[in-house]
Amino acid sequence: MKCYNKAVVATGHPEVSAAAAEVLKEGGNAFDAAVAAGFAGAVAESGPTSLGGGGFLLARTSGANGESEEILFDFFVDTPGLGLDNNDLEPHFFPVTIHFPGSDQDFNVGLGSVAVPANLKGYLHVHHRLGQLPLEAILKPAIRLAREGLEINASQSCFYGLLKPILTLTAEGRKLYAPEGKYLLKGDRISNPDLADFMEKLPEDKGESFYHGAIAHAIAEDMRKGQGLLTIDDLAAYEVIERSPLAVDYRGYTFLTNPFPSLGGSLIAVALSLMSEESPETVEWGSPEFALRTAARMLEVERIRKLPQNEIENHMRHFTRGTTQVSIADSYGNVASMTTSNGEGSGYIAPGTGIMLNNMMGEDDLHPQGFHASPPGQRVASMMSPSILLNDGDAKLVIGSGGSKRIRTAITQVLSSIIDYNIPIQEAVIAPRIHWDEEIMQMEPGFSEEVIAAMKKNWPVNIWQDLDLYFGGVHTVIPGDSGGGDPRRGGAVVVIE
Repeated sequence: MKCYNKAVVATGHPEVSAAAAEVLKEGGNAFDAAVAAGFAGAVAESGPTSLGGGGFLLARTSGANGESEEILFDFFVDTPGLGLDNNDLEPHFFPVTIHFPGSDQDFNVGLGSVAVPANLKGYLHVHHRLGQLPLEAILKPAIRLAREGLEINASQSCFYGLLKPILTLTAEGRKLYAPEGKYLLKGDRISNPDLADFMEKLPEDKGESFYHGAIAHAIAEDMRKGQGLLTIDDLAAYEVIERSPLAVDYRGYTFLTNPFPSLGGSLIAVALSLMSEESPETVEWGSPEFALRTAARMLEVERIRKLPQNEIENHMRHFTRGTTQVSIADSYGNVASMTTSNGEGSGYIAPGTGIMLNNMMGEDDLHPQGFHASPPGQRVASMMSPSILLNDGDAKLVIGSGGSKRIRTAITQVLSSIIDYNIPIQEAVIAPRIHWDEEIMQMEPGFSEEVIAAMKKNWPVNIWQDLDLYFGGVHTVIPGDSGGGDPRRGGAVVVIE
């Protein structure tokens, strides 16, 4: 395992990257920094993520004797309803339409949309398992942000604009996002003193009150009164799962990503298998042929996505929403890729915590068999795909993305640009993307007229006016070297010498 003279951080907000960098400078490792970024993101990126959401962290450790360990920490959400009668397991939620600049998308919110919150337990678990600094040091940047507040930047203002009906659904939400009746905009300051108080107690409490104690009982009582499905039994039973990552060969590299029950990593693996059968040197990057090949592959993966899960696995063997990404490589050779999400948020804030819980039970793409088709206590499948690319025993790239259904297409397009065409990392991240949304080919601006004409011959096409968070947010780093931060989702890279 290599050691480096620098560490690299890429996240979705400058303050989140700064929190991770602060911890690295104090002697923390990549996993300390990732957890610090998670807590800081709950303040600075409170649209895409929250301690009440869920996620995954793919870790690759650097051992003292040169050995490494690869672990996928699954702290995504579970289906709620333990202890309820079957007659009570109904989806008591309602739709809200989010108006992206080029496409509308419906999401369901309210108490019935809440799955078992997991990010808090995940961060604490990863820190206990792999961290080396005290939890007080890890939490310090996030507590400072929550207590003192921070200025809302353009990226967060965009999220807040999209999510306004959800963020202001309750009195508690309006207190946070519309103090004194004025909805927060770019340049305003946002703080969350309740969240600061909550985090200050974590080194001693270790999340006990949230999953077993007074806060858990308060949440369960609110759910009972408001026809939500989350119970005290759900909170008490939740556990982080450690899995072996899915490994896929790709042009001499090994691509590590999120395994089943996540679908995102598996579908990226299918895409990489298809790409392995192509010769990148036969088409020029950015050409009409390049775009057509990318689109055709995308449609084939989409076809496979609609198959039953066991058939997706067979294909893999044959081939051999509000979300945010943290990619970190420290100077010791440790790397962490972490993707977390709060969905769009349920609108419900856990009493006294400043934590908005998720709306994962109301996301149709997470429940292809129908809402509440799975029994309580099961891990919900996800499209999140934190990933690491290996070569000759070393990590060469740490990558992941937010973006719901667009995660897999964003990652594969950026990965191909870097690996197949040697495009510089930031240029690859900024390059315009395409996405087939089952009805029309969505295309960002920046493609040539020739590319657009070729695409229009084959599919209905919608050209967006600007690069947009709809197309994901790929934050990626090359260990010991550099990083790429996606401007679509406030990307910020910090290099620590």
